[in-house]
This record gives sequence, structure tokens and C-alpha cells, in this order.
Amino acid sequence: MTVTLPSLTLVLGGAASGKSDYAERLVLSTGQLLAYIATAQAFDDEMGAKIERHQARRGGNWRTIEAPLEIGPALTEIRADEVVLLDCATMWLSNQMGADLALAEAEAGLFASLTSCKAPVVIVSNEVGTGIVPENALARRFRQAQGELNQRLAQRADLVITVMAGLPLTLKGTLPAGAP
Repeated sequence: MTVTLPSLTLVLGGAASGKSDYAERLVLSTGQLLAYIATAQAFDDEMGAKIERHQARRGGNWRTIEAPLEIGPALTEIRADEVVLLDCATMWLSNQMGADLALAEAEAGLFASLTSCKAPVVIVSNEVGTGIVPENALARRFRQAQGELNQRLAQRADLVITVMAGLPLTLKGTLPAGAP
């Protein structure tokens, strides 16, 4: 049985919660052609190893588009017979802030591209607001920006799922029949 996803699904979770693995299984359950928009950049060996683990887990059936900063052009490449996994909004936001780009403009471009995308999009994002208040201003600014981005993504999404300890919980919408 194949699953039909809404135009926008948001999968939230903490670090190592299983959100990416769940989002991959959700996308695979559609039976559609698979597109992966990668936002991570390997600035160190640890991140390089994490990227390699994610690639190995996905296997070779995914069309990967590297888009650490410019998601809009990547979404315009998506065909109507595909389903896209964007992993992840947190790395994209971090890349935007690291490059000192205008967040409001970048976010407006992201939302415009999501609206015009021809295929269902599943976005993975970290929930970073449940921990302690960070001690430095940059970390507090990032936490605030991530929380606000997640709220705006959730508002636009038809389906919002949080993952804790590998277990999905639907926050908004209805999980399609046959979904993992």
C-alpha cells in the first residue's frame, strides 16, 4: 500500500531522536521517485561521518541535491512524480546565520518555493527550545530563530509529526493510512 502525503509535512525532534530515519521511512512509503535536498556541510570530520551515515542509510535510490543555502532553486528542480525530503531546516538556518544572510528574505524565499513546489515536501527540523537557556548571545539568537522558523513551518504544514526516542507522535493533521 502506498501512502499519499500532503503538500507539506514537518517532522520535528531533538538531536538523535530518530526524526531523519522516520522522515525517510515516511517518504519511502509513498512509492514515488525520491529526491533529497541536503543542507548539511561537512566542516569537520564528525559532520562528514554523520553525512556519510545518512547517505549509506538512504542507499542509491535517491536523487540528491546539495543546497546548504539556496533551497529555492533546488525545489524548482523537483518533478511532480517525486517526493522530496529536505533534511534539515536546522542546518539551513545555521548556514544562513553563519553566512550572515538576511533571515527574513531567506525565509520568504523558502516559503515561496515550498508553495510552488509540484511535489510533496517533507521537512526535518530540530526542536531546540526544550533545553536550558544558552549562555551566549549567538546560541540564544539561534534558538529563538529556530523556534520561530519551526512555528511558521508548522503553521503552513498540513501534517506535523514529532519524534522522540524513535517514536512518532502526530501534532497536526492525520497520518495517512499505511504510514510508518
